[in-house]
Amino acid sequence: MLDKLDALKAKFDDLGVALTNPEIVNDNKKFSALSKEYRNLEKIVNVINAYKRILDDIEFNKEVLNGDDEEMREMAKIELPELEEKKETQAKTLRNMLIPKDPYDEKNAILEIRAGTGGDEASLFAGNLFRMYLKYCEKKGWKTALLSESEGTVGGYKEVQLEVVGDDVYGTLKFESGVHRVQRVPDTEASGRVHTSAATVAVMPEAEEVDFELKESDVKMETARSGGAGGQNVNKVETKVFLTHKPTGIVVMCQTERSQLGNKEKAMDMLRTKLYDEEVRKAEEAIAHKRKSLVSTGDRSAKIRTYNYPQGRVTDHRIGMTVYNLDTVLNGEIQEFIDALQFAENAEKMTTQE
Repeated sequence: MLDKLDALKAKFDDLGVALTNPEIVNDNKKFSALSKEYRNLEKIVNVINAYKRILDDIEFNKEVLNGDDEEMREMAKIELPELEEKKETQAKTLRNMLIPKDPYDEKNAILEIRAGTGGDEASLFAGNLFRMYLKYCEKKGWKTALLSESEGTVGGYKEVQLEVVGDDVYGTLKFESGVHRVQRVPDTEASGRVHTSAATVAVMPEAEEVDFELKESDVKMETARSGGAGGQNVNKVETKVFLTHKPTGIVVMCQTERSQLGNKEKAMDMLRTKLYDEEVRKAEEAIAHKRKSLVSTGDRSAKIRTYNYPQGRVTDHRIGMTVYNLDTVLNGEIQEFIDALQFAENAEKMTTQE
């Protein structure tokens, strides 16, 4: 493993030099890509340096054990077992960090939530999930922007889309794709009977222009007047934009910007992402088939999690994990599930590597 670590450290040092090269500094796209790679390697290099310091300390203490100083030998006897334990822990951390990431993991994402079966109750639940993800993104320090929304008749959402920007967004949130079920007594239910409703979550890696070429000639644009707050201009001018991708029939809508041009640009990004997502899903299904994966299958029709209100229970069906802190989970505390799912995926990766 040490040879691999040395190679990574050498690559990190080379990147540091490259980032001072005026040609690269003046090329925004190249500089941005290398900076991202540098930051990612920096996390591993910091752990590598800590690991090597532990190895040096172990070596030093072993030499002390062969020395003449009785007091130093006693100290070395005490310190060595602790250092060996630290070495194992650090080695395990490094092995996990060296597991290759899926190619889309570092990308930003578009999170789409749609109310499923259950009518108004499904829309309300979609609203609960939307709030849960907003809270989680806030805790992670990620930036979010509302792309489109279609509100439910009694609250919540029939459909809502959110752009999420930050480090490793897709690699973290991809496990949330699938059908989320809720079991609870609706406010409108007089008899107190528990209903089951559902909402579908789709997490899509945000496509850059280099990822997917979208031809203007393949896109049909329509406009309409936006409703809601924003002054008289919003209702007089047709700022809401609908884009249809002619070859596939995929339609996207954007109305969050104040101008038609702003909405068109954002809608083009959304459409590019939706089309790119089809490629990603095919790739993920192939990966999942190869690993026999239950964690991240690319199948969005699969039931992945149930939120049971009467029992305060949340169950993730892929890994058989149940917690009894429903309120905390709906308040954005979903890291425990994501950690467990990432651990399961890493275990699958390590099996296929061996």
